[in-house]
Amino acid sequence: MAVKKATVALPDKLVAALGEAAREDAVPLSRLVTRTAKSELRGRTGRRLVADWQAEHGTFSAEEIAAARTEMAAADAQAPRR
Repeated sequence: MAVKKATVALPDKLVAALGEAAREDAVPLSRLVTRTAKSELRGRTGRRLVADWQAEHGTFSAEEIAAARTEMAAADAQAPRR
């Protein structure tokens, strides 16, 4: 994978917390930040897809939301831990 160095300004406490999290996971800080950024982008994509679907089909009912949460919790419980 090609990489590009970028300079960003972050609060000192956030950098310290990210560094601690990276050490806990035994990964380089850049890998932790990359994972976090990818997760944010996946979340944005998911929210956009949901909004598009609801714009076409209407908002989800409380029952549909509850069923989705149950299914996601079951999937999370089965997912391998890092």
